[in-house]
Amino acid sequence: MPTIILLRHGETISNREGRVQGHADSPLTARGAAQARSYGRTILSLMGEPRGWRVVSSPLGRCAQTTGIVCEVAGLDFSAITFDDRLKEVDAGSFSGMLKSDLAHRHPELMGGKGLDHWAFKSPDGESHAALTARLAQWLAGRAVGERLVVVSHGIAGKVLRGLYLGQDPAEAMAGDSPQDAVYLLNGGRAERFACAVTV
Repeated sequence: MPTIILLRHGETISNREGRVQGHADSPLTARGAAQARSYGRTILSLMGEPRGWRVVSSPLGRCAQTTGIVCEVAGLDFSAITFDDRLKEVDAGSFSGMLKSDLAHRHPELMGGKGLDHWAFKSPDGESHAALTARLAQWLAGRAVGERLVVVSHGIAGKVLRGLYLGQDPAEAMAGDSPQDAVYLLNGGRAERFACAVTV
């Protein structure tokens, strides 16, 4: 299995406002940039030596911005960054850009579900859990044994990817956290969470 340091992008303006992002985007806040710097420091300590590690990121702007900061702090090679569409967040379709509070007000029936019944998979023109899982599973299956990767992804996509790596039931994976103050080291079929101290 590959060794993966998995992280979510830093806080964005839409995160702070409580908006659905999906494939839409917004820039990092000052706190989000500070989180990215903290990720970089933590990743540097986990890697020991940056040589031999590759960086793969979702191409969405919030991940690209986070990745750039992480590489600068951790001493990783900017020119070796790979952007892969399969690491994008779940496509929330017409829910993208909506305040979550407005979504809950307009569609209260969507908001109580958990796991595979999570509201993010209920957009009428969005992406299903099965479709998200298929593209992340395809990406993971293409990784070589012994590969060492820093992977920058998203909240829901990160949960699903971590669950695939660990062989978790999909509902169990969706019950996991999606922190912006910690990274996960995935190694040998196990996951270890490392908190990242953030000061703004």
